[in-house]
Amino acid sequence: MNGRLSAALTDTQRVAWLRLIRTDNVGPATFRQLLNRFGSAEAALDALPSLLLRTGKPARITSQAAAEDEIAGLLRYGARLVASGEADYPELLSYIPASPPLVTMAGGVNLDWQRTVGIVGARNASAAGIKMTRMLATDLGERGYTVVSGLARGIDAAAHKATLITGTIAVLAGGFDKIYPDENIPLAHDILDNGGALLTEMPLGWEPRARDFPRRNRLVSGLSLGIVVVEAAKRSGSLITARLALEQNRDVFAVPGSPLDPRAEGGNALIQQGARLITCAEDIIETLGSANPANGALFDRDWEPDLTPEPPPSDDDKSRLLSALTATPIEVDELVRQSGLTVSAMQMLLLELDLAGQIEWSSGQLVALKYS
Repeated sequence: MNGRLSAALTDTQRVAWLRLIRTDNVGPATFRQLLNRFGSAEAALDALPSLLLRTGKPARITSQAAAEDEIAGLLRYGARLVASGEADYPELLSYIPASPPLVTMAGGVNLDWQRTVGIVGARNASAAGIKMTRMLATDLGERGYTVVSGLARGIDAAAHKATLITGTIAVLAGGFDKIYPDENIPLAHDILDNGGALLTEMPLGWEPRARDFPRRNRLVSGLSLGIVVVEAAKRSGSLITARLALEQNRDVFAVPGSPLDPRAEGGNALIQQGARLITCAEDIIETLGSANPANGALFDRDWEPDLTPEPPPSDDDKSRLLSALTATPIEVDELVRQSGLTVSAMQMLLLELDLAGQIEWSSGQLVALKYS
């Protein structure tokens, strides 16, 4: 799962990957653990029924027909499924924790996916904020940067519109056929018509929910060398994107604003916390000239356990692990030390708990109990 695939997935492998990632409670981290454990998506799918029996909480395994239908539906929209490691997979995404094994993409064949800047901000943006966004995006585009944003109202839409000709990437919170908000559907078409790209990790037909927008935001920052916050309230999705960018070893920039405008509170707070204050595109370009997420990346490799065959973990092993887990995220290595379990047993138990929906992952290697 690290580095580039030697070749593109076969049609059979692509269907298996899609079935696995679309199965209940199989997120990016669990997907990688299953592949590390069983060697392929096909083998993981074969092993899932017995794994799910051990969890005591049956989960729906996506059928081959459903996966084939999704792929056929995407083709009708002119979209394609790209697997992690394939040539078309955005390389910058490979440096983020729990990067999506599969993304749906349309367009963007001639974009520069390596020189990218994310621009985010308030949906209820001010006229000055819109003007600043257009200026920054236009100048960045003319200097050869591809602008990334989330196709939301306000700042996002302004950034996309300003870079239709030079190149822009819109990341969706829902399925490819469920663009949100509706008013930006024409903008999405304009992006594709001008050679830009649409990208999502969500299934075809998926209506975006509130919890899906932070997931989208991690892809906006993950696709970018740096994130620019133009306007943002004190509690906003744009600040979530900035936090995720820092976790992903990306640069964060902010446009200062009036202390009297609530839409400037978030950006001003970021500057106080160390984000670079910018007033023009050149401020961004100076910093990003040597940007490379691979340098000092925090998450170079996924956790790869010892795969020496061992007996299945016992109920006592599971109890020891549950006793060590809390709602506070903890490193897997620390869990191994505290519980005394072997790495192989730990992997299998975490898989079971993940498939049962009892744990959640954060920052790639941190795990915590999930309380409903």
